[in-house]
Amino acid sequence: MHDTRPLLANSDFPAIFRKPLEILQVNLGYLCNLSCVHCHVNAGPKRTEMMSLETLDQVLALAQAANIHTLDLTGGAPEMHPHFHYLVKAARDQGIKVIDRCNLTILEDQSYAGLAEFLAEQQVEISASLPCYLEENVDKQRGKGVFKDSLAALQRLNRLGYGQPDSLLQLNLVFNPQDAVLPPDQQSLEQAYKKHLLEHYGIVFNQLYAYRQYADPAFRQHAGQSGTV
Repeated sequence: MHDTRPLLANSDFPAIFRKPLEILQVNLGYLCNLSCVHCHVNAGPKRTEMMSLETLDQVLALAQAANIHTLDLTGGAPEMHPHFHYLVKAARDQGIKVIDRCNLTILEDQSYAGLAEFLAEQQVEISASLPCYLEENVDKQRGKGVFKDSLAALQRLNRLGYGQPDSLLQLNLVFNPQDAVLPPDQQSLEQAYKKHLLEHYGIVFNQLYAYRQYADPAFRQHAGQSGTV
Protein backbone atom coordinates (compact mmCIF):
# COMPACT_ATOMS: atom_id res chain seq x y z
CA MET A 1 0.00 0.00 0.00
CA HIS A 2 1.32 3.42 -0.95
CA ASP A 3 1.84 6.05 1.74
CA THR A 4 -0.43 8.93 0.70
CA ARG A 5 0.13 11.13 3.74
CA PRO A 6 2.94 13.17 2.08
CA LEU A 7 0.54 13.98 -0.76
CA LEU A 8 -1.91 15.49 1.73
CA ALA A 9 0.63 17.47 3.72
CA ASN A 10 0.86 20.29 1.15
CA SER A 11 -2.77 20.13 0.08
CA ASP A 12 -4.93 23.25 0.02
CA PHE A 13 -7.97 21.18 0.98
CA PRO A 14 -9.69 22.88 3.96
CA ALA A 15 -8.95 21.38 7.35
CA ILE A 16 -11.66 19.09 8.69
CA PHE A 17 -12.79 19.52 12.27
CA ARG A 18 -15.23 17.36 14.15
CA LYS A 19 -18.05 19.25 15.83
CA PRO A 20 -19.26 18.27 19.31
CA LEU A 21 -21.50 15.20 19.46
CA GLU A 22 -25.09 16.36 19.85
CA ILE A 23 -27.30 13.55 18.51
CA LEU A 24 -26.85 9.88 19.36
CA GLN A 25 -28.67 7.33 17.21
CA VAL A 26 -29.04 3.92 18.81
CA ASN A 27 -30.18 0.70 17.13
CA LEU A 28 -31.83 -1.26 19.94
CA GLY A 29 -32.06 -4.51 18.00
CA TYR A 30 -33.33 -6.32 14.94
CA LEU A 31 -36.59 -7.63 16.40
CA CYS A 32 -39.58 -6.24 14.47
CA ASN A 33 -43.23 -7.08 13.96
CA LEU A 34 -42.80 -6.55 10.21
CA SER A 35 -40.53 -7.99 7.52
CA CYS A 36 -40.21 -5.21 4.93
CA VAL A 37 -38.46 -5.73 1.60
CA HIS A 38 -36.60 -2.43 1.92
CA CYS A 39 -35.16 -3.09 5.41
CA HIS A 40 -31.40 -2.64 5.33
CA VAL A 41 -30.87 -4.74 8.48
CA ASN A 42 -33.31 -7.53 7.50
CA ALA A 43 -35.25 -7.04 10.73
CA GLY A 44 -38.22 -9.27 11.49
CA PRO A 45 -40.19 -11.27 14.08
CA LYS A 46 -37.60 -14.06 14.18
CA ARG A 47 -34.56 -11.88 14.85
CA THR A 48 -33.20 -12.17 18.39
CA GLU A 49 -30.34 -9.65 18.44
CA MET A 50 -31.12 -7.09 21.14
CA MET A 51 -29.04 -4.54 23.03
CA SER A 52 -28.41 -5.54 26.63
CA LEU A 53 -29.62 -3.53 29.62
CA GLU A 54 -25.98 -2.97 30.58
CA THR A 55 -25.32 -1.38 27.21
CA LEU A 56 -28.43 0.79 27.53
CA ASP A 57 -27.07 2.13 30.82
CA GLN A 58 -23.78 2.88 29.08
CA VAL A 59 -25.71 4.78 26.39
CA LEU A 60 -27.42 6.87 29.07
CA ALA A 61 -24.10 7.52 30.82
CA LEU A 62 -22.50 8.61 27.54
CA ALA A 63 -25.43 10.86 26.72
CA GLN A 64 -25.12 12.58 30.07
CA ALA A 65 -21.33 12.88 29.99
CA ALA A 66 -21.26 14.22 26.43
CA ASN A 67 -24.19 16.57 27.02
CA ILE A 68 -26.08 15.01 24.11
CA HIS A 69 -29.37 16.77 23.44
CA THR A 70 -31.12 14.13 21.26
CA LEU A 71 -31.41 10.35 21.52
CA ASP A 72 -32.63 8.86 18.23
CA LEU A 73 -33.98 5.30 18.70
CA THR A 74 -34.26 2.86 15.83
CA GLY A 75 -34.32 -0.88 15.13
CA GLY A 76 -36.07 -3.18 14.08
CA ALA A 77 -39.01 -1.86 15.95
CA PRO A 78 -37.30 -0.12 18.89
CA GLU A 79 -40.52 -0.26 20.92
CA MET A 80 -40.26 -4.07 21.07
CA HIS A 81 -37.11 -3.88 23.18
CA PRO A 82 -38.05 -5.07 26.70
CA HIS A 83 -36.43 -2.00 28.26
CA PHE A 84 -37.72 0.59 25.78
CA HIS A 85 -39.88 2.35 28.38
CA TYR A 86 -36.97 2.42 30.83
CA LEU A 87 -34.60 3.96 28.29
CA VAL A 88 -37.05 6.61 27.11
CA LYS A 89 -38.04 7.68 30.62
CA ALA A 90 -34.43 7.78 31.84
CA ALA A 91 -33.40 9.91 28.87
CA ARG A 92 -36.33 12.29 29.32
CA ASP A 93 -35.52 12.60 33.04
CA GLN A 94 -32.08 13.81 31.93
CA GLY A 95 -33.72 16.46 29.75
CA ILE A 96 -32.78 14.66 26.53
CA LYS A 97 -35.08 14.85 23.52
CA VAL A 98 -36.07 11.37 22.28
CA ILE A 99 -36.97 10.44 18.70
CA ASP A 100 -38.76 7.14 18.08
CA ARG A 101 -38.39 5.75 14.56
CA CYS A 102 -41.73 3.98 14.50
CA ASN A 103 -43.26 1.69 11.87
CA LEU A 104 -46.74 2.75 13.12
CA THR A 105 -48.28 -0.75 13.08
CA ILE A 106 -46.69 -1.55 16.45
CA LEU A 107 -49.02 1.06 17.98
CA GLU A 108 -52.02 -1.07 16.92
CA ASP A 109 -50.60 -4.31 18.35
CA GLN A 110 -52.62 -5.29 21.44
CA SER A 111 -49.43 -6.62 23.04
CA TYR A 112 -48.22 -3.01 23.18
CA ALA A 113 -51.44 -1.37 24.39
CA GLY A 114 -50.77 2.05 25.88
CA LEU A 115 -47.58 2.58 23.87
CA ALA A 116 -48.90 5.61 21.98
CA GLU A 117 -50.06 7.16 25.24
CA PHE A 118 -46.64 6.56 26.79
CA LEU A 119 -44.91 8.28 23.86
CA ALA A 120 -47.22 11.27 24.18
CA GLU A 121 -46.73 11.47 27.96
CA GLN A 122 -42.96 11.53 27.49
CA GLN A 123 -43.25 14.02 24.60
CA VAL A 124 -41.31 11.69 22.32
CA GLU A 125 -40.93 12.91 18.74
CA ILE A 126 -42.17 10.28 16.30
CA SER A 127 -40.52 9.72 12.95
CA ALA A 128 -42.93 7.29 11.32
CA SER A 129 -42.36 5.24 8.21
CA LEU A 130 -45.12 5.57 5.62
CA PRO A 131 -43.64 4.65 2.23
CA CYS A 132 -46.62 6.03 0.32
CA TYR A 133 -50.14 7.36 0.82
CA LEU A 134 -51.55 4.72 -1.54
CA GLU A 135 -52.62 1.39 -0.03
CA GLU A 136 -51.36 -0.80 -2.88
CA ASN A 137 -47.83 0.57 -2.72
CA VAL A 138 -47.53 0.32 1.07
CA ASP A 139 -48.88 -3.24 1.29
CA LYS A 140 -46.68 -4.30 -1.61
CA GLN A 141 -43.60 -3.27 0.34
CA ARG A 142 -44.58 -3.98 3.95
CA GLY A 143 -47.27 -6.67 3.84
CA LYS A 144 -51.03 -6.98 3.49
CA GLY A 145 -53.00 -4.84 5.94
CA VAL A 146 -50.06 -2.63 6.93
CA PHE A 147 -51.56 0.44 5.27
CA LYS A 148 -54.83 0.21 7.22
CA ASP A 149 -52.99 -0.37 10.51
CA SER A 150 -50.70 2.57 9.75
CA LEU A 151 -53.67 4.87 9.15
CA ALA A 152 -55.32 3.71 12.37
CA ALA A 153 -52.09 4.42 14.25
CA LEU A 154 -51.79 7.90 12.71
CA GLN A 155 -55.37 8.69 13.66
CA ARG A 156 -54.65 7.48 17.20
CA LEU A 157 -51.61 9.76 17.39
CA ASN A 158 -53.63 12.70 16.07
CA ARG A 159 -56.20 12.17 18.82
CA LEU A 160 -53.39 12.36 21.36
CA GLY A 161 -52.27 15.69 19.90
CA TYR A 162 -49.47 14.53 17.60
CA GLY A 163 -49.10 16.62 14.44
CA GLN A 164 -51.76 19.10 15.51
CA PRO A 165 -51.24 22.86 15.10
CA ASP A 166 -49.61 24.49 18.14
CA SER A 167 -48.92 21.06 19.70
CA LEU A 168 -45.54 20.16 21.18
CA LEU A 169 -46.00 16.57 19.99
CA GLN A 170 -44.09 16.24 16.72
CA LEU A 171 -45.16 13.67 14.13
CA ASN A 172 -43.01 13.36 11.02
CA LEU A 173 -43.45 10.85 8.20
CA VAL A 174 -40.70 9.14 6.21
CA PHE A 175 -40.96 8.32 2.52
CA ASN A 176 -38.82 5.19 2.13
CA PRO A 177 -39.66 3.32 -1.08
CA GLN A 178 -38.07 0.26 -2.60
CA ASP A 179 -36.15 1.53 -5.59
CA ALA A 180 -32.64 2.99 -5.38
CA VAL A 181 -33.30 6.12 -7.40
CA LEU A 182 -33.25 9.83 -6.64
CA PRO A 183 -36.11 11.42 -4.65
CA PRO A 184 -38.67 13.88 -5.94
CA ASP A 185 -38.82 17.39 -4.56
CA GLN A 186 -39.43 16.89 -0.85
CA GLN A 187 -41.62 19.97 -0.42
CA SER A 188 -43.93 19.03 -3.30
CA LEU A 189 -44.20 15.46 -2.07
CA GLU A 190 -44.95 16.66 1.46
CA GLN A 191 -47.80 18.79 0.13
CA ALA A 192 -49.19 15.80 -1.80
CA TYR A 193 -49.02 13.62 1.33
CA LYS A 194 -50.72 16.25 3.48
CA LYS A 195 -53.47 16.89 0.98
CA HIS A 196 -54.25 13.21 0.38
CA LEU A 197 -54.10 12.08 4.01
CA LEU A 198 -56.20 15.01 5.24
CA GLU A 199 -58.86 14.80 2.54
CA HIS A 200 -59.25 11.02 2.61
CA TYR A 201 -58.49 10.10 6.24
CA GLY A 202 -58.50 13.31 8.29
CA ILE A 203 -54.81 12.79 9.19
CA VAL A 204 -52.35 15.61 9.87
CA PHE A 205 -48.60 15.58 10.49
CA ASN A 206 -45.70 18.02 10.73
CA GLN A 207 -43.08 17.18 8.10
CA LEU A 208 -42.23 14.58 5.48
CA TYR A 209 -38.69 13.34 4.96
CA ALA A 210 -38.05 12.01 1.45
CA TYR A 211 -34.91 9.97 0.84
CA ARG A 212 -35.50 8.13 -2.44
CA GLN A 213 -37.95 8.27 -5.32
CA TYR A 214 -40.61 5.61 -5.78
CA ALA A 215 -40.56 4.57 -9.42
CA ASP A 216 -44.24 3.56 -9.66
CA PRO A 217 -45.76 5.81 -12.39
CA ALA A 218 -49.17 5.75 -10.66
CA PHE A 219 -47.64 7.17 -7.52
CA ARG A 220 -45.75 9.86 -9.44
CA GLN A 221 -49.03 10.88 -11.05
CA HIS A 222 -50.75 11.18 -7.65
CA ALA A 223 -47.80 13.16 -6.28
CA GLY A 224 -47.66 15.49 -9.27
CA GLN A 225 -44.39 13.99 -10.53
CA SER A 226 -43.58 13.07 -14.12
CA GLY A 227 -40.77 11.37 -15.98
CA THR A 228 -37.90 9.42 -14.49
CA VAL A 229 -35.93 11.14 -11.73
